[in-house]
Amino acid sequence: MQFHEHPHEHPHHHEHEHVLDRRSALRLGGLGLGGLLLAACAPSKGAITSTSTELATSSTTAATATADVASTIASSTSAPASQATTSSTAAATVLNTLPGFDEFASTVKVFTSGDYWQVESNGLPAHNMMVGITSWQQQVPLPMTYKGSNAWQLPKQPALATNPVSAKTSLFRGAIALAVNGVPIFNALNNRGEDAFLVGELDKWGGHCGRADDYHYHVAPLHLATIVGSAKPIAYALDGFAIYGSTEPDGSTMKKLDEYNGHVGTDGVYHYHGTTTYPYINGGMRGVIRGVVGDQVDPQPSAKPLRPAGTPLQGASITNFSSPKTGQYALEYSQSGKTGLVEYTVSDTALAFTFTSPTGAVTTEKYTR
Repeated sequence: MQFHEHPHEHPHHHEHEHVLDRRSALRLGGLGLGGLLLAACAPSKGAITSTSTELATSSTTAATATADVASTIASSTSAPASQATTSSTAAATVLNTLPGFDEFASTVKVFTSGDYWQVESNGLPAHNMMVGITSWQQQVPLPMTYKGSNAWQLPKQPALATNPVSAKTSLFRGAIALAVNGVPIFNALNNRGEDAFLVGELDKWGGHCGRADDYHYHVAPLHLATIVGSAKPIAYALDGFAIYGSTEPDGSTMKKLDEYNGHVGTDGVYHYHGTTTYPYINGGMRGVIRGVVGDQVDPQPSAKPLRPAGTPLQGASITNFSSPKTGQYALEYSQSGKTGLVEYTVSDTALAFTFTSPTGAVTTEKYTR
């Protein structure tokens, strides 16, 4: 079994004030890089069959943070066109796709295989990325191959587990949910048990890159609600239950949540909510899953590193990220009052980097995909 390489092997020493301007867009994200960053994937053909098993959760409880996430919005420059979808609230409804994903149908492919929905994407969002990170591991966003046998799998008929799995004490590796734009969502706590948002690891949209240069969120992408609307989920937990934004699907005020950030809706079906305080997203697996292997929900896609993992760049803050054209990217950062630059190109077969340090030193690296 391959796991997401996502540890951050360094301590953080930050004074966390309540001035959160650099992450003020968690509720409403910019959408400027869409066509440049995303590529459509072809569906796989293999059927998947497996029996679900219920898992016991640990009785120990980790300390959690409850500081508010800023609600100031980042400006949007584009949004996918809306498409009609079928409601998922009635159990007897026949769906051709999962609600929410239909708004990103040009870049995220959803289809059924046996008892599961298969979701294929390259893991890159249409909104900008990386800007606002103040604790950077020198990782950059690369397209992933979440397709075929490496696609995401969501149960078609989720069921509540007798023994849920808590994200406070488990699931510190890999994803626990999948946003409807095809971006994975990891535990709000990093693998050291720290709130990734509060220690400065996340950009304005609640994401960053792991050691495989795989972009993912650690908090709820509440900004997606501006695209899908309140009636559709912004994400799905890997147990198959929907995750809605900060209101109920009918637009009413969000009702009281359980410790997993969810509750049973007026339709009699359990669902989660995204919130601006911990746990931000689903607080674990309230539903049945097939297993936990290596402290992550199993099965799930792997993100394979193409280059050695980066190391912490002390004092660096990411100030800009852009994609001038398809397959070309540039990341700017500030360190000690000077600007550094990472430029890279991605093709089907190669990956090439040019690094310009704040002192002006230039180095290059090339890798085979």
